[in-house]
Amino acid sequence: MNHQDLMAVLSSHSLFSDFPDEDLNQFFRAHYYEKREYEKDQVIHFQNECCQTMDLILSGRVVVQNLDSEGNVLTISIFQDGDVLGANLIFSSRNTYPMTVLAQSPAVILHLHQELILELCQMNRIFMIGLMKAISDKTLILTDKINAILMKTIRQCIIDFLRYESRVQKSQVIQLSSSKKELAQRFGIQRSSLSRELNKMRQDGLIEFDAKTVTIKDLDA
Repeated sequence: MNHQDLMAVLSSHSLFSDFPDEDLNQFFRAHYYEKREYEKDQVIHFQNECCQTMDLILSGRVVVQNLDSEGNVLTISIFQDGDVLGANLIFSSRNTYPMTVLAQSPAVILHLHQELILELCQMNRIFMIGLMKAISDKTLILTDKINAILMKTIRQCIIDFLRYESRVQKSQVIQLSSSKKELAQRFGIQRSSLSRELNKMRQDGLIEFDAKTVTIKDLDA
């Protein structure tokens, strides 16, 4: 992705949509930023690493995960094209990543340094409002994830997931886009716990499943 292509992507992003093309072009030629490519499963930021940039995902998917002392992996959230990472950390007095950030697929990320972000905020009110919204949204994502972990049983997590996917896919036969390992990480549980609960739900007549699909029979039973 050359400079011209980068400007085209930025001008279509909500954070930069209020900047005239020429101003945006000149601004990014005059200020320091990094554009890096990451391979699948490559770590972008390690847990406890100091946050020095705000990251804009230009392409690909990025996952935020927590690894506990027993080796269990909890997927907090998955981000993709256009999403912003690190906005809630870069200006914090405790600006270290609480969890590991890695590429779930090949990804291209624009790393914006603090001084550049401050100047963009001073130049453009729309950018500043968009940045504040991004910070607020990240806080809500974390809060929702914590509440889901504390309040829901494994079966309820599975049922909520299946009902949502059934609405989206408009079918009682759910096509799984994630492996069972990835699904377990989303729920913050071990894969064996997920498999055990799926088997119980099959025995109870709620679902049928194979490696690629889950068929809903009666989730209200």
